[in-house]
Parts: sequence; structure tokens; C-alpha cells
Amino acid sequence: MAKLISGIVTSTHMDKTIVVRVESKFRHPLYRKVIKRHKKFKAHNEVENISVGDMVTIRETRPLSKTIHFVVVEKVESIK
Repeated sequence: MAKLISGIVTSTHMDKTIVVRVESKFRHPLYRKVIKRHKKFKAHNEVENISVGDMVTIRETRPLSKTIHFVVVEKVESIK
């Protein structure tokens, strides 16, 4: 089963490729404080009218290029 991840679009400058920032929260094992981390993924984009700030869902796929391993599934929420 392929991984589904939700994140916020940070860049749309490339042709048919977007950069998605995915945040994760976890609790530190010793200090029990909640820590936020983020990672950026490049995703192939065939969906129209996606802009910076939109929330999208991406799916893991075979490597499409050196850095692109995800495909945009849907646009969840758009900016106002």
C-alpha cells in the first residue's frame, strides 16, 4: 500500500512539479515535550489550479526522476 501524506504547497515554480511541506509532531521520549518537525517533498502535479498555500494530499509512487517520488492525489483545501 502506498503512503498518503497531507501537506502545504510551498512552491509551484517548476513545470508539473510542486514542493509540499509536511509537518509531523511527536513527543520527546525523555522530556515528554511535543516537538514539530517538517520535511519538504517534490511531487508530480497533473491537477490544475494549485497555488502556494493550498493543502494537498500526495501519494508515494515509483521514482519519476532523481528527486520526485510522489504524485498529487487531490487538492484538499485552497487559500481564500
